Amino acid sequence: MISASDLKMGVVLRLDGELYKVITSEYHAGGGKMGGVAHAKLQNLRTGTFWERRFRPDEKLEKVELERVTMEYIYQEGDDFYFMNPETFEQIPVARQAIGTAEKFLQPEMQIPVEFFEGKPVTIIFPEFVDLKITTTAQPVHTQQDNVLKPATLENGMELLVSQFIKPGESIRVDVQSGKYLERVRHDEKKKP
Repeated sequence: MISASDLKMGVVLRLDGELYKVITSEYHAGGGKMGGVAHAKLQNLRTGTFWERRFRPDEKLEKVELERVTMEYIYQEGDDFYFMNPETFEQIPVARQAIGTAEKFLQPEMQIPVEFFEGKPVTIIFPEFVDLKITTTAQPVHTQQDNVLKPATLENGMELLVSQFIKPGESIRVDVQSGKYLERVRHDEKKKP
């Protein structure tokens, strides 16, 4: 059990028989006769839907511990994404709802932590950003303005805006949550002696 005032991002709760992951949580202390309140944004791990909820600060909630296993993404079939345990070679399907909007960033052979509850996969833990190669974009232009962007297509088929100096074949870093370009990935070349 956990007090609502102690909720933190990433904690998993069981409410009304459903599992919810805390996405954000804020505690507001009350004053005078007004009691405090804990605000939480929750994500249903079965359906992927979001729910904003208020709790009394002293309310006791059922905290659930999930088992986390790093697995390798191998392929997609319909609404299921298949991951393989690199130690046992067991393949398990993870439903599209458990992956959410991060599905467009999955690449074969990518190592991803998968969280299980009672032996069933319920969610994946995606990194904050991923590095992807640009397949097509206009030739680079070097200007004094850094804030001018141009369209580019990535290796996963996603289209986004990148800086003018980026050229086809280069890798860029993309924020998974927003889907926005962050920076060019520089590959340190070894200097020859």
